[in-house]
Amino acid sequence: MKKIIAVFISAMLFVLPMTNTFAQGNPEPIKEKARDLASELVSKYGVSGVQYAIMDHGDIVLSDSMGVKNKATNEPITKDTMFGIGSTSKMYVSAATMMLVDAHKVDIDQPLTTYIKDFKMSDERYKQITPRMLLNHSSGLYGAHYKNSMLFNDNDTENHDELLLRLQSETLKSNPGEYSVYSNDGFQLLEILVERVSGLSYTDFLTKHINTPLGLKSTKTPLDQFDRKKLSKTYFPAIEGALPVENANVIGTGGLYSTAEEVAMFSEVLTGNRPDILSTQSAKSMQSHEYRKGIWVPEETNSFNYGLGWDAVQLAPFSDYGITALSKGGDTVLYHSVLITIPEHQLSMTVLSSGGSSILDSIFASNVLLELLKDKGIIKDILPDKTFEPPVKVEMPSDLLTYSGLYGSVGTTINVKIKNGEFELPAFLDGFVPAQKYVYTGNGQFKSSDGSVAISFDKQKNGKTYIKANFYLNFPGLGQMVMVTYEYQKLDANPVNPTVKKAWENRNGKNYYALDEKISSIFYLAPSFITKKISVDHDGYASGTKIVDENKAVNAVEIPVMSGRDAYDLNFYTKDGSEYLTIDGQSYISEDAIKPILSGKSVYTIPSNGQAAWFKIDKSSANQTMTVDFPKSGGFAVYDESGAIVDFSTASNNNSVVLPKGGLIVLGGNAGDVFKINLK
Repeated sequence: MKKIIAVFISAMLFVLPMTNTFAQGNPEPIKEKARDLASELVSKYGVSGVQYAIMDHGDIVLSDSMGVKNKATNEPITKDTMFGIGSTSKMYVSAATMMLVDAHKVDIDQPLTTYIKDFKMSDERYKQITPRMLLNHSSGLYGAHYKNSMLFNDNDTENHDELLLRLQSETLKSNPGEYSVYSNDGFQLLEILVERVSGLSYTDFLTKHINTPLGLKSTKTPLDQFDRKKLSKTYFPAIEGALPVENANVIGTGGLYSTAEEVAMFSEVLTGNRPDILSTQSAKSMQSHEYRKGIWVPEETNSFNYGLGWDAVQLAPFSDYGITALSKGGDTVLYHSVLITIPEHQLSMTVLSSGGSSILDSIFASNVLLELLKDKGIIKDILPDKTFEPPVKVEMPSDLLTYSGLYGSVGTTINVKIKNGEFELPAFLDGFVPAQKYVYTGNGQFKSSDGSVAISFDKQKNGKTYIKANFYLNFPGLGQMVMVTYEYQKLDANPVNPTVKKAWENRNGKNYYALDEKISSIFYLAPSFITKKISVDHDGYASGTKIVDENKAVNAVEIPVMSGRDAYDLNFYTKDGSEYLTIDGQSYISEDAIKPILSGKSVYTIPSNGQAAWFKIDKSSANQTMTVDFPKSGGFAVYDESGAIVDFSTASNNNSVVLPKGGLIVLGGNAGDVFKINLK
């Protein structure tokens, strides 16, 4: 979750003694810089607690924290407080894969089927996928299977256990190796590869081959037995008090817990400084510029340029100083992290947080490391953030008018109308960049109203035309981040016959609600994860997919870097007069099939298929108090008319709630669970 929530939290800071390595320089500017930035995160960016550590030539030279582990008790964060590290976990399964390469048990350029015999897909191109393509995000997989992956107090392994089965009926969105776009499923497959080749569970492999040699005591998976009280508490605005423990059950892609110190210690493996664990050669190969092998945005200063596992192998702003920095960030729903390492100077910094986002953690770490590089005399001065001025419009060449037309990205299509050197685009990056008009300023570029975003059109070697966006994101009190991405792909017309067109128009604007997500799922906190709204944006396209017939639409885009991630197809069917939707094998029910909750007393039993039940809150039940008696395995969530969460029993432990007008209720549990409902 990347949305920033402003919250003020009183902070407590604990500083550990510095080692001699750090004391040889002047530690105060670095310590103060870190304190100042940590304070900004906690006071302005919705972070309840942040923990950070710097590794310098093999020693932890700064280990610090701000905020609280527990708001209710003001218990401080210590160096032993654990956090979920999200996708930074990918570096561990990447290292594990390369350790098997060192042992001559895996060749990352052989077909994946060599190691996972039962890996099959309905698209014959799957046979071309190699472990390297999983590591550099170029496999062509659609992206991610999120079903029952993020659960409260529940380490169910369903997502891991059923992935191969789900992939059997699915296709690829591109030729393997054609381009890199972020893919979580690739790292789940690497987890399975490690298990098949090593003969160990992935959790046991980490313990034996990484944690034990490094002396890591707090790096755990959801399947490990450890004291969950060591975890930093997490929070969500609509829920009073701390949330239950988050389990990211996609372990290879994002499921580890750790501490800042231990992630920094692990970085020594990734930089080749622990050849007893991972060879220097393998560590170096992970830093290769893999993104160059396929279609990519023209190389510029950027925060994304994939290696093997790494998000960036020439991270900005360090590249502006001629310094190579590597980066991997991670976000679960509630925890966030970043690891940045500078191999040539043997420096690494880890930032972990409860609340906020990995983007914020990355800016924090980058600015502290620059201060450290300056203190060491490696750089002379820290370059100021770039400043921008409102654009000056100039006359646009007429040939740019040909770029008008239909464009798509995952989930949406837009109609770009260039007129008089201007056009409008929707918001980018979860609203960090607002919807606005862009004006032509010369050199093929259109700029935002403040000049911080530059838009251009780029025709790639695959024959596709992309909208390229160069963003400079400013976060007051923290700093600046640069991102260069392809955001949209130009689409061809897709005329459909009147019968097909009418079928899709009847779905336009309707919501479909998830049926297969366990009631322990964190996704019930954020309805966007469990709701699919169908938007027939333009003729022949719906919610970013290309309409095939009355009931099927397929992914329409092949966009590198990030915007083409987590693609999907839409498949509709009717059963017992109700319409259903399936995406990635997960079922959703149409809002038209949802009935009102009964007034007074009623009983509901979860059916034999275990699917959740949705109910509308109509005029007769609105503003009444609903009290529900349900078994331990069950629970409910209530949403208001806008779709915002009102209460979620799994998180709040409540069994009573006032029902909002026009809202929705979902009941979930095991097959046969009985819910006794009383409205009054």
